[in-house]
Amino acid sequence: MLILLTFSQNQLDLFSSMNVDTVLQRIDGSQNIWLRCVNFRDRAGTGRILNHFQLNPSRVNMVFNHTPTGMDEDTQDCLFDNYEILTHQLKNREFEVARGSILLGRNFIITFEITEVKIFTVLTNNLQKRNIDPQKWGIDYLLYLIFKDILNNYHTVFEYISRQLDDLEDEVLGNFGDESTYHKIASMRQSTRVGRRNFQSIKSLLMMMDYEDLQWISEPVKALFNQEFVHHIDNLWQEYQTLRIWMSELMEIQRDNIASETSDRINRLTILSAVFLPITFIAGVYGMNFKYMPELEQPWGYPVAIAVMALIVIGSIVYAKKQRWL
Repeated sequence: MLILLTFSQNQLDLFSSMNVDTVLQRIDGSQNIWLRCVNFRDRAGTGRILNHFQLNPSRVNMVFNHTPTGMDEDTQDCLFDNYEILTHQLKNREFEVARGSILLGRNFIITFEITEVKIFTVLTNNLQKRNIDPQKWGIDYLLYLIFKDILNNYHTVFEYISRQLDDLEDEVLGNFGDESTYHKIASMRQSTRVGRRNFQSIKSLLMMMDYEDLQWISEPVKALFNQEFVHHIDNLWQEYQTLRIWMSELMEIQRDNIASETSDRINRLTILSAVFLPITFIAGVYGMNFKYMPELEQPWGYPVAIAVMALIVIGSIVYAKKQRWL
């Protein structure tokens, strides 16, 4: 699906279609536009879109061969960013990640969304309600809003992770969990690495704005980036590190719980083996085929042997319980 947002003075036009040529015909080079390509995996169509905006054809491979490289330092034709956004949706014990690419030019932003990004949809709705006026600032202001919503999204994600960890901590400290609890925490910790790459990507953009003459972002918008994002990212980074440490501690405790439970099982098996060892010895003695074994001729021989065995078992179990081995 292609969603075209065209910004003009006090007006926003929204148009959606599956046909590339139909959408491109509605683009006026004098207006600011945001083109959202949602679940759009047509390589030829992507090539036509990039060609319409006079972008390097190699960008097609960068869009389709998605790698979490962050900001592309070659900014001759546009500002290019491969993004990965951590969401609070779970799939196969791991948090789902929304992946795609953002291209910023003179008067356009193009987002290739491998899966629809909900925060982009919310931003689109806010633009339709005229709660935001990017025409006043320029199209680069929309990039600022996109990154701002991405960072705000992490507050929701981290809050959700904290609630999950609270429940898992009750399991771990109460020793109710098992190996699946450990794997759940490990999967959660592994999937949250995406957040680190997000923060590093935005930090690299801030560094590029500080040390390079970045033509795609105006000075007023650069000021907004620096005013709001530097401390915002630092706070999120500290929160991220805290959650990672919390997960590591829970994994360590649960690993000790599993090791302790395994050790208890081995101890019980060892004690049971020790309990039945004398019985095995007695059975082995009376299982030998000697001619002169007087007990074999006595009518009380069998019940006495059974009684001795039972006393040994009962006595061993009572002693083990008194010593708290069982």
